[in-house]
Amino acid sequence: MEPADTFARVPDGHDRLWTPHRMAYIDGESKPTDDRPGPGCPFCAAPERSDEDGLVVFRGTSAYVVLNLYPYNPGHLLVCPYRHVPDLTAMSAAERGELTELTATAMATLTSCKHPDGFNLGMNAGPVAGAGVAAHAHQHVVPRWSGDANFLPIIARTKAVPELLADTRAELSRAWGSGDGAR
Repeated sequence: MEPADTFARVPDGHDRLWTPHRMAYIDGESKPTDDRPGPGCPFCAAPERSDEDGLVVFRGTSAYVVLNLYPYNPGHLLVCPYRHVPDLTAMSAAERGELTELTATAMATLTSCKHPDGFNLGMNAGPVAGAGVAAHAHQHVVPRWSGDANFLPIIARTKAVPELLADTRAELSRAWGSGDGAR
């Protein structure tokens, strides 16, 4: 029998896409340690930063739009109320209304900039439903293109995102402000 390290040197015909930055997400490095509002919550902290540093695309009255730090696809946005509430039932009517309007504008802006073939929209309410940050509600707006899901997420648990977050934020923020994405 050969030593285990021998197998590491034998070519297996596979290319490697190294994504070490994803370990922060996998290890939970950026996840809040408790459910309290404040600087430990990424959705409370983002609007306290500059738009560029917080990846904020648009600021409304009771809700804002931010890029997902770990996007499924380029342009994956989150629409969040400023107030630290766990789900739609805890939001005021004004918060729910603005969240819906910002979601529609996000779809229109992404359509004008990125030309997706469709969207996934969703809010995971509670940890058992898949919410990574369950204490602060956030609506996902994920642009989708025909054929955008390939073998990488399924086989390698890796997602190739071909655009830097700063570039995506700048493009969407410019389009949002110009009216190109407005309904």
